[in-house]
Amino acid sequence: MVWEIFTASGRSRVPEEAWRALPEPPPWRRRAPGMVPVFVSTEKVNNAVNAALHLRRPLLLTGPPGSGKSTLVDLIASELQLGVVLRWHVTSKSTLEDGLFDYDALGRLNASQLDEGRTPNSAESFVTLGPLGTALADEKHPRAVLIDEIDKSDLDLPGDLLDVLERGEFSLPPLIRDSMQTIPDWQMHSSLLSGDQVGATDSEVTPASPPHHVRGADGGTYRVDGGVVRAHHLPVIVLTSNGERSFPPPFLRRCIRISIESPNVDELTEIVARHFTVGVADAERSEIETFVARALDGEVLAVDQLLNLLHLVAGGDLIEADVRAELRDILLRGLAS
Repeated sequence: MVWEIFTASGRSRVPEEAWRALPEPPPWRRRAPGMVPVFVSTEKVNNAVNAALHLRRPLLLTGPPGSGKSTLVDLIASELQLGVVLRWHVTSKSTLEDGLFDYDALGRLNASQLDEGRTPNSAESFVTLGPLGTALADEKHPRAVLIDEIDKSDLDLPGDLLDVLERGEFSLPPLIRDSMQTIPDWQMHSSLLSGDQVGATDSEVTPASPPHHVRGADGGTYRVDGGVVRAHHLPVIVLTSNGERSFPPPFLRRCIRISIESPNVDELTEIVARHFTVGVADAERSEIETFVARALDGEVLAVDQLLNLLHLVAGGDLIEADVRAELRDILLRGLAS
């Protein structure tokens, strides 16, 4: 293996398939099915996770970038066999509906026009459940949902989100309208007359419509009855925050909160050893100590920056000394720079 895969000469080192010189990604960049993620936890973090699981409350993780917040949910899902983690990355433009479902109204309109003006029989082909909607619709077992960077959301989203979790259900208006259209007028009229005679409520006399089957965020198919998703299992919710904003007390009251602190030398040494599986040499230990000292001085650094450095630079003869020094400056540049 050579260091200079790219030389800026515009010419390949070999006549064909020069891309084969690309190395395998580092261990922490691989995402194979069934792979257990590496996360060095603490007793305090474990207690917070167990409290959230017992109380079935969302777990709100706060910590600096690269502290492993999003990795923790992978470890929870792996240990509890919750299946593939459903991920929702929140932005300033995110709404609650983004996490619940998407309705392709334009696609349905185009389909009806292509079908000589006839509206398709069902809206279910144009509805896709979002990450949270998929978790609530899953009848088999609880699902793990990562709601990443909730502190980037607008002011209303946290409250709206927890309101859905408290109720354990949400409506899909396109499917509700579709359900009403599939009930013949004579059946609806007959049911209402019958209900008037016995004094039944609307929900008791409205005839049942056929269930819909919609696609989930994980590619699976989920049943929706009457246009309403009702949770069969409360999902395991992990929310992450970089601490860029505060949250209202009602939101905080409903969450189990824990802050993931920057690791110390011993914890970092364990992280490195578990990623590289060859032990930690003196050179690596020295880099770890320097990294922790810089973090204690207030620099914003992420653990994977250190892993990148050790993978390429420390203790190796592949790269010349002057190049190693330059890479150290590139790879360990503070995130606040």
